Amino acid sequence: MREDEVDIDASLVRRLVAGQFPRWGSLPAKRLRSAGTENAMFRLGADMVVRLPRYPGAVASVAHEQRWLPRLSPLLPVPTPEPLGRGGPGAGFAWPWSVYRWLDGRNPVAGAVERPGPLAEDLAAFVRALRRIDAHEGPPGHRGVPLVTRDTATREAVARLAGRVDTAAVTDRWAEALRAPEHTGPPVWAHGDLGPGNVLVADGRLSAVIDFDCVGVGDPAVDLIVAWNLLPAAARDTFRRAVGADDAEWARGRGWALSISLIQLPYYWETNPVLAENSRHVIREILAESA
Repeated sequence: MREDEVDIDASLVRRLVAGQFPRWGSLPAKRLRSAGTENAMFRLGADMVVRLPRYPGAVASVAHEQRWLPRLSPLLPVPTPEPLGRGGPGAGFAWPWSVYRWLDGRNPVAGAVERPGPLAEDLAAFVRALRRIDAHEGPPGHRGVPLVTRDTATREAVARLAGRVDTAAVTDRWAEALRAPEHTGPPVWAHGDLGPGNVLVADGRLSAVIDFDCVGVGDPAVDLIVAWNLLPAAARDTFRRAVGADDAEWARGRGWALSISLIQLPYYWETNPVLAENSRHVIREILAESA
């Protein structure tokens, strides 16, 4: 997906683990299929997962997650990745990497959510719990910023999508989001990338939230994106009421969902079909709301 990605395979992971965590050196490592763009994931034995950055821009997230997950996880209502080890360069791999405890569950699919109402309540409970955590020492979230900071990139993406989406309609919806009042309260914690690939479900209920690369403090409206990238329209009001989002925050959340999808779609059109399809799904859902 990027020119600066490095090759990572199971044999490399086995060498890294054997060299730095010999107690796990005999365990099998199997690559996990994922639509994620930042890290390669390998199941290690039955109870662990190895997570390695795929390109230079993802390296900083190793230390970020290792620092903040142990502080946030005990205060959240569902399991999150538990760091078990932090590896370093070796075996021809130049960067740090992590070992986490395995979390059971599966990624839900937008358009095929089994129990939308209960899942909406579960997701809202996670968002509320994260927002309640003391944020005064938290790192700024790069997605906790005003929407206007994404205006140029979003409009450039719309131009690249000419002939593939209704560019006039999405431009109108984007302009509408930019008119929403900015967040004026104190910065609060947000996951920053809450969507189908980063939540796990079991029996239709939220069982875990993963991938805390984007976690940080700022405008929490970004965590409302899950209302469009996963939940069906019929469950959105349930989620909104449970989160307690006012009109301005809801509009900013919709703007975030739209901006992320518009920027992702041309970038991953050929290289990541799962993300591209979810982006098209979000755009369809948001345009349908204005119909």
